[in-house]
Amino acid sequence: MKLKYLPILLVGISALLFVGCKKDEPIVTGGTNGTDTVKTFSIPTYADDYSSISSWSNRDNWNLANVHDPSVAYYNGYYYMYGTDASYGNAAEGHGHFQGKRSKDLVNWDWVGGPFYGPPTWVADSLNAIRTRMGLSAIAKSNIQYGYWAPVVRKVTVGGKDILRMYYSIVIFNYIKTGNPNTASFDGSWTERAFIGMCESTDPGGAVWTDKGYVTSSSSDRGTDYSRANTSDWSAYFYYNAIDPTYIVAPDGKHYLIHGSWHSGFALLQLDPTSGKPLNKLGNPWASTTSDLTSRYGVRVGTRTASSRWQGSEAPEVIYKDGYYYLFMAYDGLDVPYNTRVVRSTNIEGPYSDITGRNFTSGSGDCYPIVTHPYKFNLSNGWVGISHCCVFQKESTNDWFLMSQGRLPANVGGNASSNALMMGHVRRLVWCPASTSEPNNLWPIALPERYAAVPDYGTITKDSLTGTWEHINLKYSYSAQDIATALTLNANGTMSGALTGSWSYDAAKKQLTLGNVVVCVEREVDWEATPRRVTIVYAGTEKNLNATYWGKKKK
Repeated sequence: MKLKYLPILLVGISALLFVGCKKDEPIVTGGTNGTDTVKTFSIPTYADDYSSISSWSNRDNWNLANVHDPSVAYYNGYYYMYGTDASYGNAAEGHGHFQGKRSKDLVNWDWVGGPFYGPPTWVADSLNAIRTRMGLSAIAKSNIQYGYWAPVVRKVTVGGKDILRMYYSIVIFNYIKTGNPNTASFDGSWTERAFIGMCESTDPGGAVWTDKGYVTSSSSDRGTDYSRANTSDWSAYFYYNAIDPTYIVAPDGKHYLIHGSWHSGFALLQLDPTSGKPLNKLGNPWASTTSDLTSRYGVRVGTRTASSRWQGSEAPEVIYKDGYYYLFMAYDGLDVPYNTRVVRSTNIEGPYSDITGRNFTSGSGDCYPIVTHPYKFNLSNGWVGISHCCVFQKESTNDWFLMSQGRLPANVGGNASSNALMMGHVRRLVWCPASTSEPNNLWPIALPERYAAVPDYGTITKDSLTGTWEHINLKYSYSAQDIATALTLNANGTMSGALTGSWSYDAAKKQLTLGNVVVCVEREVDWEATPRRVTIVYAGTEKNLNATYWGKKKK
């Protein structure tokens, strides 16, 4: 079962000391006239276990602490990030919804306020209007239980003016039949619907937003039959679950929202560019047939399993690059097994296919490649629950980034609640060949180490790759971390340890070939080292591997 909003309890523990200083590392680069220019950059030293500064009063010191389901957009010189209302110890509870952070360098982040503090009035009004049309009694506003989840934020131009536009999810935790909170006795019905709303800002730094109200809601192809046999029934009354929106402006200027999770798949809804609302009238959010529902509430562009109404995928994120729409998604429960996959299509409506040609739109099964997955390098606790990503391009560059939360495993540092610590992870995406025979068939994979803005040291040479690596075969293993093992790249072009055979390297393309798998090579920081240091990493896949190779060069 997928639990999107965990009750996170802050326990009294002897936490690891939070270190907030920076280490300046000198980098010598070639200057003019034979001289050398010495630059410095700061390796992040903020602790992964932030429990000692998790209280609300320490929010200015959080940096990337307390990040869940992030979305990032560049606006007026800053990268703004907003996410689900979730924090260790529920520290942010009562302090507004969809609070955010902003950064100039994608490494150091400052807290900023969210768009509103209480539930927007339109949510209760819309909910009770729908209930009335269904022949149900209204729920008193004071009895409605709300959850605030998974916004998406984009910079758009409306009337010649740049604005930030945010679509957000509000979930109702009341039973449909009686209207009672779902903490009450089971009443034989499903819980109420979720809503997606929209707000806009020209001053996100000042937390000034204008709410634009209702966009869509969860919708059903089962008419008004909201009955549920028992709490073990996961066949889902709603066909589309109105959470986890992603938003894209297509190359032809059309605007689209894709949303959905865990029920029957992802819906594509076309929007009016000016208002940001649905282009066509939606009507009642129920129908007696699937075709009637989807003709109004959106065509289904993907599902993990076509025959299932509880199919373990969520959090769609869509980007456009080089003729393809890339659709990223999260698989499985968020506490440990959360992992990321990607599919693509030349058409926004699909069909979307994975690297092997599996059709995600028709629900032909698990899709590859794996973009992120629970993992563990040596000398560290590793990370779990690494998904629900946003994907964005760094301003004025060709560099792409993926951001998600990562959770520590349970019992880190003796803290039974350490799995509730959610650190924001920013990773560069590399675009790697699907096979050695398809050098231009490129797929996005996240690097294994988090982004630290390492400056350019110059060409990564073949000689610098020889030696011992920590290699991870990042394969799908439900609720388990993939563990690093030793790999040696010998100077004579052979491999030993985790892989055997031969290796070669194309320095111009920064592509390392390990047997029949091409991986992309970059410099990043070794976050597990003490102290942290610059190293070389790789990431890549092969279309029949059903896994991803991650690697980190040992000192």
